[in-house]
Amino acid sequence: MLWTRRSCLKAVAGTLGAARGLALGAQVSSKSQRTKLSIPGLYRGKVISVEHPGSIVSGQYQAGAIRQMMRRGMTELTGAPWAEAWRQFVEPGDVVGIKVNPVGAPHVISDPTVLHEVIDGLKAAGVKARDIVVYDRYRAQFIKAGFPTWLPEGVRYSNATENYDDVQQAIAGYDPDHYMDMRLTLPGYDVENVTARRSYAARFITSEVNKLINLPVLKDHQSAGVTLALKNLSHGLVNNVCRSHGTYSLNVCGEFIPAVVSMPVIRDKVVLNILDGVKGLYHGGPGARPQFVWEHRTMYFATDPVALDHAGWRAIDEKRAAVGMKSIMDDTPDQFSHFIHRQPEHIEIAGAMGLGEFDWAKIDLRKIRL
Repeated sequence: MLWTRRSCLKAVAGTLGAARGLALGAQVSSKSQRTKLSIPGLYRGKVISVEHPGSIVSGQYQAGAIRQMMRRGMTELTGAPWAEAWRQFVEPGDVVGIKVNPVGAPHVISDPTVLHEVIDGLKAAGVKARDIVVYDRYRAQFIKAGFPTWLPEGVRYSNATENYDDVQQAIAGYDPDHYMDMRLTLPGYDVENVTARRSYAARFITSEVNKLINLPVLKDHQSAGVTLALKNLSHGLVNNVCRSHGTYSLNVCGEFIPAVVSMPVIRDKVVLNILDGVKGLYHGGPGARPQFVWEHRTMYFATDPVALDHAGWRAIDEKRAAVGMKSIMDDTPDQFSHFIHRQPEHIEIAGAMGLGEFDWAKIDLRKIRL
């Protein structure tokens, strides 16, 4: 079995990370109006998995198959047909962001066929093209990945800053009124320096949009264990994230990720998560090496990011077992994955913080094969 008594006990022990989070003094300064759509959203604990064997051919996503998967997934999640399904989450007058993921280019990133279906769904619900904003944090990376060339006429894009750097403490593009304060800095910085110990939310999420569709991909991650719905938010919507994994042994993703996602301005604006697992990465992430890419041919739909990430974590571990690798929780460093202890327990900690359902016995995973 993939999930042995030992691995389950280790996962439960991950909740001890919450105590470490308290020791680090994680606090948030952020305001937003909580609604029925706030994380974990309308369908706590419910995850729809839709597989289509024809969704990718010769490494290319197939638009017709992706359209079928999107429509079936949204209908199964909501119990409503396509346009009505989207109207459960958005309405005319909303300004809706879509958080894509370019990390892992060119092998495993958000795909235009999936993005176009999300945009079509928003339009079907009455959201105007000019009120749809596609986003990732780094403008240069976003452009290099090709996202601007994929956008239909009228759809806008936004970024928080120009490019990646190893410090990430500049706050241009970020909102000083919305931050997560944790007594943790990169090595060499003073913990009493608030700029060094805070992560500020991007102005994109605080003032440019009132709702967000989260569009992660299915990937392994050297420090966080996996990078799925929760991490696509935590490390894409704030600055000063390198401190969460400052060295191969200074790794606190277990606490950092749920602390950021618990910020009201994030928690209350994310209304839907669609995980693109048509292609996946099972080792060495987040940068994708071709030898660890596999065609999972599955997409996942949920409002609950914790339940969704638990399902995605299990899918990656199943692939790792199939190729003779240890589970993520039991993994040890190698030439492709260097962190001493990877921390997929951020998912369980997020559940303990009320961001969703982690208990597998309470998760309603509905698997559909087209």
